[in-house]
Amino acid sequence: MYSTNEFKKGIKVEIDGDPYIMVDNEFVKPGKGQAFNRVRLKNLIDGRVVDRTYKSGEKLKKADVTEQAMQFLYEQTGEYHFMNTETYEQISIPKEKLGEASKFITENLICSVLFHNNLPISVEVPNFVVLEITYCEPGIRGDTATGATKPATLSTGHVVQVPLFIEQGERLKIDTRTGLYVERAKE
Repeated sequence: MYSTNEFKKGIKVEIDGDPYIMVDNEFVKPGKGQAFNRVRLKNLIDGRVVDRTYKSGEKLKKADVTEQAMQFLYEQTGEYHFMNTETYEQISIPKEKLGEASKFITENLICSVLFHNNLPISVEVPNFVVLEITYCEPGIRGDTATGATKPATLSTGHVVQVPLFIEQGERLKIDTRTGLYVERAKE
């Protein structure tokens, strides 16, 4: 159990049987009356965000969630297959549960899979991934004074804006939190 004095950003709690992560916590001590915590929680299953208020001394149950590093193997008919690198146990997760992460997952990528009551609920990819450009228009010589960009389609199907000097077949470092181009990959 977490007491209100243990509330902090990032802890995982259980409310009405669903796991939540604490996104924000504000301790309020009014001039008159009892102190309280204003908390913003994000549901780990469906992504909904709720605001709650808890009086000092109230407690919340710790969520039964575990995180495991798993390797992505392949995608088949909307199911993404992962393997535990220690036990070699395999699981499949529907594309809907991956959300934005599906734009950056490539074969053999090690991801962090979050489990609630031994069922996978979400997948986190590393902050940066290296992907190859499968298609982009050739850059126009001399058109660089404005820092112009062009769209490039990556091997996963994600489209990202890149500088004009980037060419098809190059490998790029992509920030998975924003989905933006960072730099050319250093081989």
